[in-house]
This record gives sequence, structure tokens and C-alpha cells, in this order.
Amino acid sequence: MGPADWLPVLSDIADRADAISLRYFLSENLHVEAKPDRSLVTKADIEVETAVREFVAANNPGIGVFGEEQGEVKGEGTTRIIVDPIDATANFARGIPIFATLLAVETDGKIVAGLVSAPALHRRWHAARGEGAWSGDRRLRVSGISTLSDAQIFHGSLAGAEAVPNTAKLPALLARSWRQRGIGDFYQHMLVAEGCGELGLDPIVMPWDIAPLQIIIEEAGGKATTVAGKRDIYGGSLVTSNGALHDEALAAFN
Repeated sequence: MGPADWLPVLSDIADRADAISLRYFLSENLHVEAKPDRSLVTKADIEVETAVREFVAANNPGIGVFGEEQGEVKGEGTTRIIVDPIDATANFARGIPIFATLLAVETDGKIVAGLVSAPALHRRWHAARGEGAWSGDRRLRVSGISTLSDAQIFHGSLAGAEAVPNTAKLPALLARSWRQRGIGDFYQHMLVAEGCGELGLDPIVMPWDIAPLQIIIEEAGGKATTVAGKRDIYGGSLVTSNGALHDEALAAFN
């Protein structure tokens, strides 16, 4: 299958995931647990990932699956689907509609297609390598702003339990920008892809958090790397940009 051939598959998976997450969203009986790393998991996370695995097993046998909640099941070849069943579970659990299912296809260690579905926002974003990035039938392009003093920057937590050593380096960068918004999670990076802002900053993330975001940003004309400047979904951090301000953002961390 070529990169674009995977997009209908990811869309079908997202349809099933959205139906499950919306059934639980705003439920008064939603059970929430804290994992050892203090991140949250709900019954919806588990059911969504289970549904993804069942769909892949039934429709794409031989394809591996690598997910946040249930680990990896290896396939027969070098292709696997990476899934974050509910990104921004803390938002989901608190009734904030900024959450999404993240899906990506990795072949020979490279992300070739990705889809982000945020059902409570009624939004989806997708990309296939060499085919551009899209939201519905609207092609996405990063902004052309080239000076930090004119830039809008998106970020997550600046303190508290989610802070990591690199978090302390963010305020100095933010102070040099025109405008800042603490949106966090997947949505900040999709806004960068849409040209609504110039930088999205995530000092600590996991591969399933990054996989579809990387290809969507890149196909929209931007850059997606770790804070050290490495293009790697396994690098543990994510900086997305319109490209023009990427080096300046990385310098703030290094």
C-alpha cells in the first residue's frame, strides 16, 4: 500500500474510535485511574485501543499495532499502526473537548501516514507522505511569519506535576514572542500546521503522541523535531514550527 492508501483505513478506524470516546465524554460515571507515571487512563482509552486492535486484526491481518495502553503486537512485516486512543486524557476526564485519537502508519521505521480525530471539536487532520496535509478538503499550510516578536506560541504546563527540567527554559522564549496560549497536547501542533501560530512546544511526549503530528506538520511545510533538533518520534520531546522560527526555538532549549 502507498502512503495515501492508508488514509481511508485510518479514517475507518477513527470513526469507530470517535463513537466510543463520545459515548463516554461528559459521562458522570467515567472511571479515571492514575498510571505509575501519573498520567491518566479511563475506560474509554482502553475500549478505543481495543477497538483499533480488533479492526486491524480483522481488516489488515499481519500489520502490527503499537499503542499507549496495551503495548506492541508485532506484525509479519515492517509496517505497524501507532495509536494513542485518547490524547489529552486529562482534558477528556474533566469535560474539556480538546482531546483526540491519534493514528499513524509506520513502515520501515518511517511515518508514512497520520490522522488526528478530535470528535468533540468536530475536526480531523490527516496527511500522507508526499500528498500534503489536510483538514477535510482544506489543504494546510504553516504561516510565513519569520520574526519571533511577531509570533504566536502554543505550549502546555509551565509548572506543577507536568513540568520537566526543560520547562524552566520556556518562559524566556515566550517573553520574546508577540502572543502565547497554553493550549497543549495535540491541538497546539495542529494549529501550527494550520498557520494559526508559529511554534508548538512539548518538552515531554511519547512516540504515540508525536507520530501523526510529525507528518501533518511536515506535509504542511513546517518542521517537527525534539528539543535537541533531532527528527525522531522516539526522542521524548516535540517542537513544531513553521520552519522559519525553528532554529531560534531550539536555541532557547540548548
